[in-house]
Amino acid sequence: MKKFLPALILFLVTTKTQAQDLPHWLTQEEQLLLPTYLQNHGNTLRGTDPPTFTPRAMAEWEEISGLLITWTSYTPILRQIVEIAQPECTVYIVCSDSNSVKTNLTNNGISIYNIKFLEEPYNSVWSRDYGQWNIYKDDVDELSFVDWIYNRPRPLDDVIPVALADYTGLPLYSITNAPYDLVHTGGNFMVDGHGTGFSSKLILDENGINNDFYVTEKTEADIDTIMKKYLGLNRYILMETLPYDVIHHIDMHMKLLDEETLLVGEFPTGVSDGPQIETNLQYIQDNYWDCYGRPYRIVRIPMVPSTGGSYPPSGDYRTYANAVFINKTILIPLYREEYDTTAVRIYKENLPGYNVVGIDCDNSGADIISALGAVHCITKEIGQSDPIWIDHAPLLNTSDDINPYLVEAKIETPSGVTDATLYWTTDTAAGFTPETMTAELTDSFYAYIPAQISGTQVFYYINASSNSGRNISKPLTAPQGWLRFKVQVPSGSSEIKNPSIILYDPFPNPASSSVNIGFVLPRVMSCKLFLTDILGRIVFTSANQTLHSGQHKFTVDVSALPAGVYHLNLVAEDQLLEKKVLVGN
Repeated sequence: MKKFLPALILFLVTTKTQAQDLPHWLTQEEQLLLPTYLQNHGNTLRGTDPPTFTPRAMAEWEEISGLLITWTSYTPILRQIVEIAQPECTVYIVCSDSNSVKTNLTNNGISIYNIKFLEEPYNSVWSRDYGQWNIYKDDVDELSFVDWIYNRPRPLDDVIPVALADYTGLPLYSITNAPYDLVHTGGNFMVDGHGTGFSSKLILDENGINNDFYVTEKTEADIDTIMKKYLGLNRYILMETLPYDVIHHIDMHMKLLDEETLLVGEFPTGVSDGPQIETNLQYIQDNYWDCYGRPYRIVRIPMVPSTGGSYPPSGDYRTYANAVFINKTILIPLYREEYDTTAVRIYKENLPGYNVVGIDCDNSGADIISALGAVHCITKEIGQSDPIWIDHAPLLNTSDDINPYLVEAKIETPSGVTDATLYWTTDTAAGFTPETMTAELTDSFYAYIPAQISGTQVFYYINASSNSGRNISKPLTAPQGWLRFKVQVPSGSSEIKNPSIILYDPFPNPASSSVNIGFVLPRVMSCKLFLTDILGRIVFTSANQTLHSGQHKFTVDVSALPAGVYHLNLVAEDQLLEKKVLVGN
């Protein structure tokens, strides 16, 4: 372990943590505090054992009941957030004096009708980083909070989740005591609601050998175990930090728009952090599928230079990815009109039906971006205590114009589902046709969209109600928002009635223990998988199965196979598709 700095130096700088306008980065004075920070303040963090149940960490686009902010720096931006968020959810404001906040809001023409005040001490505005995370028991039951050690020596900020848990009466699980003493930050963490998390490798630096916080040294496997126990992560995707992103928070250049879509900031070719971002993206695409067994969809959005044309490190980190979902609204940062109009268009194209609202983060006396943050950095979602969770893999484009299209969904709610309905149309202006979904099991439902002629675009959404009287759609913005797929003319001839099967590249490849295999069927088909060595000998075969249309995923154990090249074959009726698999360390 490292040697402690002299106590006298620490005493002289300790009072600096009380400042309210602290930047997003770790200051030099705060760096001096790290050796004894947890020694002095760790007992205030209420470390707890992991949940006894299997948790599911909530994704940001799921329905929320509240939004947390801290009323200090950048009040012009905070006022806009309050005004826009109030119609969507309760706004929880951490502040030192609620009356002064009310006066500030009303003097600026903002009504107060859906706000709760927590008069608590604090250090800074960056609630994304020190705020709580939302987990559910058994997917949708028992909303609880999870907290970790904030990666800044700001003890007042670090206990805000404790105050929120006390205020709301919700359980809090704290990853703060050895061996579960994890240093982390919310801006460097995203989850898909299905057990996948994303971060930069900053988390390894802050918890590994000779870490600055003097917490228990942890390997990547140790961190994976902690995230599994407290947040239910089955896989934790870590990316290299960027050269010019001082704080190394992934929300400064990427955002999950849904389970399958990564919105990624784009620099001009070869400029600033662009090369490392591209390398990280390629790493994801080469090694991971989304939760539905399909390649991630990548959406690019421009990074904004300074007025003089500079990018980091010569200019500020102007990013559109630092946006926050507030139910049917999404708040995005704005900078200059010539770039803003493009960013708004990209968000609207990829999030149909959402109210896309921009907030100036570069002017108007609220230059928050120069402090290395924007709207996502100063907001934190509070989950819905009685959610309806609709888990559905969106239908892909198809060339099948003969068979109906199967729509399946897993629908869960604490009180039980009373009804589920599929709505579809080929013309949104003409309205949607309802199809009652049939319950297969307790939480599995299905219905069919009738076959459509080639060239037709189909729009649809799923709606569900619970015994507690709640009603939700997927997507959340339906019917203004929807999912869609196209019935395409097959390539080569419009007369072809045997639509294509998609066999994805297996991963990891090379594989040492297991290999993941994904494919998409355009209709109900009889299928079989088998793996052969270079001599054509079958080393693995699956049972012949009749599978529904849509995506499928299999995992094959190759740990006992000799190193070498193998051929993966998918036989679906009269079609054979093949991929190569390399087995070896």
